[in-house]
Amino acid sequence: MTALIVCHFVLAAFARPLVRALGRRAFVVLALPPAAATVWAATQWNTAASGSAVTWTWRWMPAYDVTVALRFDALAELMVLLAAGIGTLVLLYCASYFTDGTPQLAGFAGNLLAFAGAMLALVLADDLISLYVFWELTTVFSFLLIGYDSEQKHSRRSALQALTVTTLGGLAMLVGFLIIGQSAGTYRISAILADPPRAGLAVSVAVVLILCGALSKSAIWPFSLWLPNAMAAPTPVSAYLHAAAMVKAGVYLVARLAPGFADVPVWRPVVIVLGAATMLLGGWRALRLNDLKLVLAYGTVSQLGFLTLLAGTGNRDTALAAAVMILGHALFKAPLFLVTGIVDHAAGTRDLRRLSGVGRALPHVCTVAVLAAASMAALPPLLGFAAKEAAFDALLHGSTADRWALGITVAGSALTVAYTLRFVWGAFFRKPGAEDTPVHRVGWAFLAPPALLAACGLVLGPGVGWTDRLFGAYADAFPPSAHPYHLALWHGFGTALLLSAVATAGGVLLFTGRTTVTRLSRRIAWPTADSVFGHLLLGLERFSLQLTGFVQRGSLSVYLATTLLVVLAGQLTVLGVDRPWRGAVAPRVWDVPLQGAVALLTCAAALCCLTVRRRMKAVVLAGLTGYGAALLFVVQGGPDLALTQFCVETVSMIVFVLVLRRMPVHFQESVSTWRRAVRIPVALAAAATLGVVVWVASAARTGAPAGAAMVEEVSHHGLKDVVATILVDLRSWDTMGESAVLAAAAVGVTSLIYLHRRTEGSSLREEVRGRTAWSLTAPGMTGLPHGDEGAPERGWLAAGSTLAPEHRSIVFEVVARLLFHPVLVLSVYLLFCAENMPGGGFVAGLVAGLALITRYLAGGRFELAEAAPLQPGLFTGLGLFLSTGVALLGLADGTVLHAWTHHGRLPLIGEYHIGTPVLFDFGVYLLVLGVVLDIVRALGAKIDRQIERAAAEQAAAAGTPAPPRPAPGTEGTPG
Repeated sequence: MTALIVCHFVLAAFARPLVRALGRRAFVVLALPPAAATVWAATQWNTAASGSAVTWTWRWMPAYDVTVALRFDALAELMVLLAAGIGTLVLLYCASYFTDGTPQLAGFAGNLLAFAGAMLALVLADDLISLYVFWELTTVFSFLLIGYDSEQKHSRRSALQALTVTTLGGLAMLVGFLIIGQSAGTYRISAILADPPRAGLAVSVAVVLILCGALSKSAIWPFSLWLPNAMAAPTPVSAYLHAAAMVKAGVYLVARLAPGFADVPVWRPVVIVLGAATMLLGGWRALRLNDLKLVLAYGTVSQLGFLTLLAGTGNRDTALAAAVMILGHALFKAPLFLVTGIVDHAAGTRDLRRLSGVGRALPHVCTVAVLAAASMAALPPLLGFAAKEAAFDALLHGSTADRWALGITVAGSALTVAYTLRFVWGAFFRKPGAEDTPVHRVGWAFLAPPALLAACGLVLGPGVGWTDRLFGAYADAFPPSAHPYHLALWHGFGTALLLSAVATAGGVLLFTGRTTVTRLSRRIAWPTADSVFGHLLLGLERFSLQLTGFVQRGSLSVYLATTLLVVLAGQLTVLGVDRPWRGAVAPRVWDVPLQGAVALLTCAAALCCLTVRRRMKAVVLAGLTGYGAALLFVVQGGPDLALTQFCVETVSMIVFVLVLRRMPVHFQESVSTWRRAVRIPVALAAAATLGVVVWVASAARTGAPAGAAMVEEVSHHGLKDVVATILVDLRSWDTMGESAVLAAAAVGVTSLIYLHRRTEGSSLREEVRGRTAWSLTAPGMTGLPHGDEGAPERGWLAAGSTLAPEHRSIVFEVVARLLFHPVLVLSVYLLFCAENMPGGGFVAGLVAGLALITRYLAGGRFELAEAAPLQPGLFTGLGLFLSTGVALLGLADGTVLHAWTHHGRLPLIGEYHIGTPVLFDFGVYLLVLGVVLDIVRALGAKIDRQIERAAAEQAAAAGTPAPPRPAPGTEGTPG
């Protein structure tokens, strides 16, 4: 099972090269994983039908009882056959539906196959948390598939709407899962259903939350608005996601949990009422639409309401009817969507008012559509008829609520017959006064997938008894009924058959009076859910703007004061109520007097920040406070922390300086006396409270410190640096998370600056000849040497020609060039010595970044481009890839981030060893280097461009052309 799921995602990752090499024929290759899953599921039919299950469990984190569990039983057999089998046919259909020149085809193909893998994993998951993960993966991939044509506003809006509705439902479902898991003492689904937690307030709340997720996924009212709008997706997506797979996920979850929770008091009212309402509302809306896909979409909404009602009723016979109805719905709705795509492809329209005589021009397509539509209308001898008979009979012999639901389902079935006739008539019949629609021929490969599905519906009608054993194995999880129902095409004349005839006759009457029905439907129509959703979003946006305008005043001091006051109030409340300082060890002023001296100087630098008016002085003084903290680490005996603090503070100061170039020299904000009188007490109180909290937290320790155990563990492996080992081995999960956050933050910040592109582009060489930020002079200066006359005998910088003579410092250029490579070597040394000496990938990356920053400060953005010709994203991505790869390598021994060490001997070098923590740390090194380089290019090189453009505009306005600069490489040439 695991291999089948993994194959979907692995091949999806190679969709782009496959599409590039094979074009649309790549869909045939991509259909192999779901085809293999279908064959495997078919071989397990007898196992599932006998009531047995195939299970697989992987204890991911045994210490925390986190496992990934899969279970293949009767219900999973049905869902795997639908998700994988129809997925295979839809992928083959795509090979004819698209052309080789279709834009973004590779991304679409990969997303579709990845969705199939996520859906397969969802129906096999036997763990609530695993199920939620794959549930949300289907949500993400459906968002990408619905928004495939991202240039269309309607596609983007529809994708966002589907994502919003299903994600909100999924989050509510997650909370319900957590409550159920805690109440049951396990998250294993099979164990929960075998021994459900006792019904109580917590379980009832959890059930409602879980149903919110299931109903939103299956587009049950009031969450049904997203499904019709999702028809903006290509037809293969509609056929797969919105007929056979994604929308079935909610019905599957209801069917999966019903054996254990159908007796919870809130379960049946929610499921039956909302399911019945959805069946009626969706069917009624389908009667007045003219787009074939929308007719099917609202018909799908109606059918999903019917399926949810059956799956959630909670007795054996309705569960049996739900299972066969799930199969029947997939086998008639998927081919109808595929046929709609063929008609649209051949005729160029889906508007039933413009289609006329298509059935005569495409007789084979019409035959397939009629077969599938007859099954949807529950006409014998199709599978839909046998499924509808089973549903009517089960509800007829149920409780009073079931019989009320029966009356609604009969009315809904009449609506189903009516919109089915509307679909067939609109797509294929001749319309009075309308000319036949010109169409082109359809190849057999295009028609084969829907034809095969429709044929299955025809064969399984008389052969529905073949499925009775499998579906009965699932239905037997419910309490047995006095007279269990068994699937068959013909049960004789009875009430169920009479109700089917009534529904069919009612549907024919509705279709016959379609003009009157359409007029009446539009006259009494409520506001559409889509318009309500739009108004809600608009109101939310307006409210957020008003709230933001009230709260966000544009003053950083106000924001900081508000934050400090909230923290202060909370901490003082806790301290006043608990009084945790009682019994705490009194704090020491210092361990050594040197700490007091460093702290005094640090505080003095911080206080001086309050008196300066120039931004640059404030930055320098703030940097001194950081250096003071680093000195405290040195005195305390923490060289790793001190080295990191020194590097971070240096990079931060340089970043501040780069930003200050575009800001006024002096602070603009004027502070009144009363504001200063308020700010000072707040700042002092917050600082004092924080100091007390740190003291109390340190004094509250009751257990033995973990430091001794960590030192012993590190020394056991022949290492000495405990801090570095903690970062890359003992607590490497934290490091991975922080690395990902660091990369995301850097990309986000720099993306705000790079609005259009993130690369220097190919115009660097040409720009060198023009004016640059480093060659601009504030006032026009005369009497200075230019060209060879003032150039040094040797060019120390690659971009020295871009520097104005008055801006050059030969000493700085020489020092920057001479120290560049030694500093890079030092960074590599710090990387590899971290096992036994202060260092590590983070510090080493910062040191390497400082080397590049020095080159930039000496020669500008062109010098930086010469020193680091590769893009920052390459370093960042490669670092994340390497760290993640090393983490996953540990799976070979059963757990993520398991450490491996190799010992060997090399000539001339002698004994050596290398471990995966070093490789992991190398990934951190590359990531930090990429982040620093990205920030410098954004805040340095990009701002340089802005300065150059401003200077060019100023020069153009003044009518003075910019003086040409000598070509690169000519400075320093003897005359």
